[in-house]
Amino acid sequence: MDVRMLLAGLAVPFFTASCSMHDVVEIKVADEVINADYVGNGVEWDPYDEAELWGTEVSDDDWQTLYKRLDFMQPQYVRCMINSPFRYYTPQTGTYDKSRHLKSISRLLKYCTQKQITVIFGEYNPPTWEMKADQKWIDMSVDYLNYLVCDQGFTCIKHFVIFNEPDGDWASTNGDYRLWLDMLHRFHQKMSEYPGLLDKVSLAGPDVVAHYKNPHSEFDAYGWVNNTAAMADSIVGIYDIHAYPGQYEVRSGRYGETLAAFRSKVPAGKKIVLGEAGFKYQQTEDSLLLAEYKRRVENHPFTKGSDCNMLCYDYFYGLDMPMLAMEVMNHGFSGLAIWMLDDAMHSNGDTGRPEDIKIWGLWNILGNEVFNKPDEEAMRPLYYTWSLMCKYFPKGTNILKTSRVANEGVFCVAGEYQGHNTIAIVNVGDADKTIQLLLPTVINNADKYLYEETHQLKGTNGFPIPVEQNLTLNSGQRITVKAQSFVLYTNIK
Repeated sequence: MDVRMLLAGLAVPFFTASCSMHDVVEIKVADEVINADYVGNGVEWDPYDEAELWGTEVSDDDWQTLYKRLDFMQPQYVRCMINSPFRYYTPQTGTYDKSRHLKSISRLLKYCTQKQITVIFGEYNPPTWEMKADQKWIDMSVDYLNYLVCDQGFTCIKHFVIFNEPDGDWASTNGDYRLWLDMLHRFHQKMSEYPGLLDKVSLAGPDVVAHYKNPHSEFDAYGWVNNTAAMADSIVGIYDIHAYPGQYEVRSGRYGETLAAFRSKVPAGKKIVLGEAGFKYQQTEDSLLLAEYKRRVENHPFTKGSDCNMLCYDYFYGLDMPMLAMEVMNHGFSGLAIWMLDDAMHSNGDTGRPEDIKIWGLWNILGNEVFNKPDEEAMRPLYYTWSLMCKYFPKGTNILKTSRVANEGVFCVAGEYQGHNTIAIVNVGDADKTIQLLLPTVINNADKYLYEETHQLKGTNGFPIPVEQNLTLNSGQRITVKAQSFVLYTNIK
């Protein structure tokens, strides 16, 4: 069976009971800002630490391809993490060299600086796990941060993560909140010793995983955020967590409550973002998706499936990630970075094994050179919608209040940016919907983008182009949004 047919029957049974074809769904957009000064949507983009171990590096041609795709997407926020043994630390000698292996990270950060992209930068773990509380690591790490920001001029870096997912049993901290908190203060102290560094970069945290509880940790993710706010708010510039919900969980409309609960633990005046986000299919309701994932992983030539989403190739993933972003934007978070931009960034455990890479990306830029699969370098369906969610909700957008459509399979977000407007709608139900839009103002000169399985208008470069232009959207106007589709209207040019 085609997986798309499987998912059509699987993903949305809870929307069918009260819905008939062309039901009218009213969406009211109020002239009320519920989430001001949005940081933006974007991607995890790490600097290809392992590429040379795989026998190549990202070529100049490949970098140009990356730049062109990102130029259209215009990510507003990038999370960029490093493994120090691939950068400033030589494991064999234990020596520090801040200029070591600088080429790829420089190209990445130069691009982000030129494009004024907000970067949350950080380290996955210390150079060795034994150094998790070592002052030597703090000294090297902060000096390297200062080198990138102040010496190299990569001022796109606005926030700094000291441990990736410190609540995890896969992290060197193994859920030790007290250790993490102590290290956070020690990192902040070291940063204060570099003139001007804290004026440019603040700490981000706690970088924990929603709905996860390490048995070795005294807190779950809510507790980490709550205690960070209580004990370290004065040195935390932005809060961040990671989220990998199930499809049913988000499509049911329940996930917004989870996001709002995290937001409520963050002090007023501070922002929180999803530092990483994607979908995993571990819940009972997603069992058919999980079965399909396992089928694809079996005997796969370059992944063991130990940390992948094998369904990132599918059309429906281009609905689910914008849907999650809408919930993020409407429930007080200030940004979301999808995990991840490019399969060529990581092997599982960052061991350098090309036979077990992490497949999550919008493409694999080394598909031809390393994996003998040129088609892996092509843009996957999610690029179509995610590029629009990045591009047309620019940094500084004010998110407007929209009426909540409960259990209809319809999700919506509306943004205002410097007098211009964007409205995005996704219908993950199995019935077409007639949407009646109640707007606070007429939207003139709007472009309409459409993502349907059989209708995705693209230019010669493969990038989305509008299906209609110069439209006028009036309050009370009705539009049709087909089942399992996405539409975006914008007059941002």
